[in-house]
Amino acid sequence: MNIKYNDIIENDFILSNDSFKWIEFNKKIDLLKSKYPNLLRKFTSFDGYAFPSREYVTKHTGLEKKTKLIQISNVNDTEWLVTEGQKFEFLPNTFLENKKRYLLNEDYILISLTGGSDLEKDISSYFDNSFQAFLNQRVSAFKSITNKDRDLYFYFYGFTKSLFFKEQWLGRGGIQKNTGAKERKNTYIPELTNSKIIKYVSLLTQSIINKEKLIRDRHDNILKLIDNELINNQKPNSYRFKYPTFNELNDIGRMDTNLYREEFKKIDFSIKNYSNGFQSIFDLGFSLSRGQNLQVFNIGKSVYSNSYYEGFYTLMLPKHLSKYGTVHTKAFIGNGKELKTLKQGDLIFGAEGFEKGRSIVIVEEKDRTITNIHGITIQQEEKNLTKAIFVKCFLDYLRDNEIIDLFAVGGNGGSLAQKYWHYIPFPKFDETKQKELAKLYYNPKTEIDFDNATLENYLELDNTFNEKAGIYELDKSAKELKERLNEVIDKIVNDENIEITFSGIANA
Repeated sequence: MNIKYNDIIENDFILSNDSFKWIEFNKKIDLLKSKYPNLLRKFTSFDGYAFPSREYVTKHTGLEKKTKLIQISNVNDTEWLVTEGQKFEFLPNTFLENKKRYLLNEDYILISLTGGSDLEKDISSYFDNSFQAFLNQRVSAFKSITNKDRDLYFYFYGFTKSLFFKEQWLGRGGIQKNTGAKERKNTYIPELTNSKIIKYVSLLTQSIINKEKLIRDRHDNILKLIDNELINNQKPNSYRFKYPTFNELNDIGRMDTNLYREEFKKIDFSIKNYSNGFQSIFDLGFSLSRGQNLQVFNIGKSVYSNSYYEGFYTLMLPKHLSKYGTVHTKAFIGNGKELKTLKQGDLIFGAEGFEKGRSIVIVEEKDRTITNIHGITIQQEEKNLTKAIFVKCFLDYLRDNEIIDLFAVGGNGGSLAQKYWHYIPFPKFDETKQKELAKLYYNPKTEIDFDNATLENYLELDNTFNEKAGIYELDKSAKELKERLNEVIDKIVNDENIEITFSGIANA
């Protein structure tokens, strides 16, 4: 590609590769601009406020009411919508008096003004007004001026997920890319004259959002079901906190542990006082081992990739797992040796760091899938999926109640070593209750014929699918929809013909 002297001047004499890509990219945009107006003219926005960090609190405690604060970390999350389940800091409600203009009290499309060097990562999220929150600095909130055409609204949001948009919006920079006035002014989204394509993109985007909402609902229902089962089926014993006895200290073998805390003992009591009894992970028929050691001295040199190549292993790292039991990042590794692979019915459990406790069940037989040494592999001989999913769900329950953190030892978030697993009690839920839990996570009997779906009936058919689907099916379907959305936007950008079809993208 040839770079003209005037191009260099216009780019403030910046000679980085990003600047060259920007110039080349603008040529494509100029061709689109000659055919379509810029959709951004139909949207209004405002930027968040630089709330003083000294006012932040990390928990909603005390008598004074607090309001959530949405920050860049909430917007740059892999989730497509901001939900109450994310991590937030809070602000005192006194800010409602003079900073109410920064309070989100209707639905908005939120876009970060700062992003990393990896443009594959998200910089936008959807706020659906299910709760109120202040908007912090370095985030813009967009809404339609007329707020009537919802298809254009979700078409716009779908575009913010594309590389086409992010390359423009984030503009220049190295490790940390930022959006300035020039980038905002030059950002372009084509408003097509074909309303059917706009509706198609809108439906794909809405479908993804709906599935992600339901994934969170299924997860919450799992936690509630476990909690209700424990609460409503207790033996006639009452809890009373006791300081550790000598035998207890001798059994655990340490003084510097959280296992003597009252918050731990309350949950521990409710499990061990369950009417059907309790058992260990080993009584359930599972064994524990570390994942594959990927260091060079152990397996030699490897090739890592974000794309699959023949003969590569699929790499499921604990840091790639969501709290819902899904994988949010694709990774692959090429290595000539026979590595330790995962089998159907196995679990990966992230045992280290501040996000420890996240887990996933291998529900389908997979070829050449591995995890690393930071993940504990929980294995069983019988490949009983119902039992494996029950274990995963109950580990989620412990994590949600911060019990996994209390089990851990060490710094930097701590580690849940294998030697402590025999202290973790699992209630003896009967098979019916285990199946009820498992169905919320994995329900393979979920099929809808989308081959003849149209723009008019797709969401209705998709909702029928969603009602039956578990977390696994919803996530798999959402991933396929995201791939289709990327393909459609790429064709829009390249001004190519688009076939409107829903075949093969909604069923898991």
